[in-house]
Amino acid sequence: MQYNNELKALKKSGRYRTREILDTTIKDFASNDYLGLSHNKELHKQTVKILSKLPLHSSKASLLVNGYHQIHKDFEDDLCQANGFEDAVIVGSGFSANIAMIEALVRRGDTLFMDEKYHASGVLASNIGNIDVKFFKHNDMNELENMLKISNAKRKIVAVEGIYSMDGDLCDKRVFEICQREDTLLIVDEAHSSGVVGDNLMGVFDLYNIEIQNNHIKMGTLGKAYGSFGAYILASSHIIEYLINRAKPIIYATSLSLYDTLLGHNSLLYILNNNQLLKNKITKNQAIIKEILNIDIAGLIVPIYIGDNKKVIEIKNSLYNDGYAIGGIRQPTVPSAILRVIARVGESEDELQKLCKKIKKSI
Repeated sequence: MQYNNELKALKKSGRYRTREILDTTIKDFASNDYLGLSHNKELHKQTVKILSKLPLHSSKASLLVNGYHQIHKDFEDDLCQANGFEDAVIVGSGFSANIAMIEALVRRGDTLFMDEKYHASGVLASNIGNIDVKFFKHNDMNELENMLKISNAKRKIVAVEGIYSMDGDLCDKRVFEICQREDTLLIVDEAHSSGVVGDNLMGVFDLYNIEIQNNHIKMGTLGKAYGSFGAYILASSHIIEYLINRAKPIIYATSLSLYDTLLGHNSLLYILNNNQLLKNKITKNQAIIKEILNIDIAGLIVPIYIGDNKKVIEIKNSLYNDGYAIGGIRQPTVPSAILRVIARVGESEDELQKLCKKIKKSI
């Protein structure tokens, strides 16, 4: 009973959390399964068919022991080709990927410049060891540029997200120009943008038509738009070589499961082969959000600011009782409570319209 007082305080403030078993009969507007690929049975069947023909079904070890399989290599190669990067490495999760990159890349004498709304995994990584980290105001490129100009750091590393997970806004395109001009490494966490924006739905590098440079590092996850689990890091061969030798989540963790890797690979090919169809669906859902809720969204994340923890949960629970799952996000994840709706293409446009009308009446 050592933490009773802390738990009571969380309940009193409306910040208490519980796990709930997934009800698959509820319309899902809460998860990050942006393209509905978690429900695509053909992708699952393709993956199982390939896996069943192999002499093993588990990766068995870390990448550096004997857990690096041709399945991993083939996926990495296709990721590089699709995104225009020189090299790649598969990682166990997006959370682990941020730990791997930041903990390994930021050495003594270096400074990490991080957007204040960067994901919690990156913030946690910046607290490991003696990392010198400086936060700049969200998407404030003037402040970032000024900070870089006056810095005497040995190496300067900037970390931003492609689409920010709670606000749903894009990183400023100028970050690419600034980092190039200031000879700065740039980490772009594309967890919520890969599969959602860009001509080929590859994310913000694709959206902004960025010519890949040696200072660019991209992280993407498989557990969101790709309907699988795991993550990848794309960069120059020099950076990937360094991470393989220094990043603890790569060196010491069992390599990504063969099923998840194969499924992620099949999803990548599906997205590339069906990008126009998927883009049309994304555009229609964005138009529905604008028409009913008058909110412009860059991707498929719809943040609705409420500011009251108890009211957020009341609205969330009321909608759940009506058959709709959405997110009710509270501190410390966000500064002030929001409803977080995901305009997934996995649900029908009709259901999205019905949900938006219900939300409009509730707020």
